[in-house]
Amino acid sequence: MTGDALNRDEFTRDTSHAPNRLRLAVVDMVGTTITDDGRTERAMSQALVEHGIEPGSSRFESMLGYARDTMGFSKLTVFHHLFEEAVIAESANKVFEKAYDHMIDDGGVRAIPGAEDAILWMRESGMQVCLATGFGRHTQNMVLESLGWMGLADLSLCPADAGRGRPYPDMILTAVLALDLDDVREVAVVGDTSSDMLSGVRAGASLVAGVLTGSHSETTLRAAGATVVVDSIKQLPLLVEKREARHC
Repeated sequence: MTGDALNRDEFTRDTSHAPNRLRLAVVDMVGTTITDDGRTERAMSQALVEHGIEPGSSRFESMLGYARDTMGFSKLTVFHHLFEEAVIAESANKVFEKAYDHMIDDGGVRAIPGAEDAILWMRESGMQVCLATGFGRHTQNMVLESLGWMGLADLSLCPADAGRGRPYPDMILTAVLALDLDDVREVAVVGDTSSDMLSGVRAGASLVAGVLTGSHSETTLRAAGATVVVDSIKQLPLLVEKREARHC
């Protein structure tokens, strides 16, 4: 997809009754605003191995495949699906978090080009920004601190803050309440996975934007409800400006 494809995108949802202004962007982290060069998957693999799943076995590949398909979900929820016993799932999640902490220390978690500028643009234009993740709170804070992003957004949320993670709408609705919005149609949701798109649709956001810098393809994102798909979050300011112009 090229940059000028943005001009050809048509919103698939009827926005004739949408408010004139977007007031909040709920933005995903890994794959959308940051890249970790596969460290999430490597930490998941380590958690599986340390809980008796043989690398390269059919069970290992099936479990890792499920983890790939559910990128964006709460990691604890993923482990609960993969292991029958809750105590094992919680132990695996702790291994994942510890492994990821070590991987953060090697400097491999980086901002996607243009992501910080896009967040700053939104805030300067009068929008509020919430950074949302499937990580636990400790891991989310470690990532934000490593990038110098503590305080970059108005709010950061993880699944434990809201009750349920994606693809449920809980984090988006929690942000709406916490930031005192009147209308869920004033929300834009941005992410790289089908679960990001589903959560946006279920919350009632008027703009559900998929980006191609992460896990899922344009076809997958659109099938999950994306109203528009762009190459990268750096195109979000133009996307918002075009959307606002259409509703003035």
